Amino acid sequence: MAREIITIECTEARKEGGSPSRYTTTRNKKLKPEKLELKKYNPFLRRHTVHREIK
Repeated sequence: MAREIITIECTEARKEGGSPSRYTTTRNKKLKPEKLELKKYNPFLRRHTVHREIK
């Protein structure tokens, strides 16, 4: 299958010492081989932050 389930984690929470928020989503490996980066809501920081794909 071309689609895989990935986990994205907040990048700004670790810098500030807070709890990182995590989301799961899917991506197409063939069309998007690079790591996924999205803006999602972090409830601990109470704002939208950049979330990057983790292993």
